[in-house]
Amino acid sequence: MSCTHDHNCEDHECSSDWSLYKHIDLSKVTALNEAVSGSAKSVFKAWEQRLHSSGEHLESNEGDAELLVFVPFTSDVKIKSISIVGGPEGTSPSKLRVFINREGIDFSDVESMQAVQEWELAENLQGILEYQTRYSKFQSVGNITLHFPESFGGDTTQIRYIGFKGEATQVSLHINAATMTRYCS
Repeated sequence: MSCTHDHNCEDHECSSDWSLYKHIDLSKVTALNEAVSGSAKSVFKAWEQRLHSSGEHLESNEGDAELLVFVPFTSDVKIKSISIVGGPEGTSPSKLRVFINREGIDFSDVESMQAVQEWELAENLQGILEYQTRYSKFQSVGNITLHFPESFGGDTTQIRYIGFKGEATQVSLHINAATMTRYCS
């Protein structure tokens, strides 16, 4: 819940400088059990916009609070922390389980797989909490799957913002031949 460099953490520069938002491949973000198809993309935004939802959010289907969100990156990243802004009235997620570099995970898979890391979440309506990763396990992340198994008692789970802090380790995972020649010369 603190910065890993020497800026004042109350300063928004701290979060925007380390934000991995620009490295998320938004066109390929997906979610299982989302009430509105494609709504998972709306929760990834710049740090400064984390509290501006304009009604857009990710929500699970009524009566089933479980969500599974797949997030691919455009370059390998190192993730230092994760921030989640949930919904009001018990709809915020209460737990988070994370899987790294595993594509095609579904609900039956997450029950039998060991998560890389798990957190008990707090209701974070103001967007000020961050969950530190076991940094050594979050190196060279090409994609991440976030499993939210339950909410704080609501019939659904609502998420208004998901943010990652860290650093990119490569220029791009999608480098063309001309660009490769330039970097290898």
